[in-house]
Amino acid sequence: MITYRIAEAAEILAVSDDTVRRWVDAGRLPATHDGGRTTVAGRDLAELAEHLVESGEIAERDRTRAGTVSARNRMSGIVTRVKRDPVMAQVEMICGPYRVVSLMSTDAADELGLEPGVRAIASVKSTNVVVEVPK
Repeated sequence: MITYRIAEAAEILAVSDDTVRRWVDAGRLPATHDGGRTTVAGRDLAELAEHLVESGEIAERDRTRAGTVSARNRMSGIVTRVKRDPVMAQVEMICGPYRVVSLMSTDAADELGLEPGVRAIASVKSTNVVVEVPK
């Protein structure tokens, strides 16, 4: 099971650590407390990310952060859904306030280990979306 620390979850959702802690304390985001460290399951984080976009809570804010490439070209996010068939996979991500969908080979999705809750980066070039997994 993929888990994220509070700071990592906050970065993925593009909110503050305190906001994530409040959501955990309020029961909005399930968390596990282990030896003084609080973690959230990737699948739970993906569900909250989807809810935040669908409800419009983060739709008005541009929360993308640039890496080594223009912020318009790379969007850090979390995988929310992967639909596979023998040849192709449809990967859905929430990147800040945006829902991004990428089509790729099933082999590529498997090699990247893409599943709900995995942190990934969507790189956009023209009409193609390339998904990377940060190291």
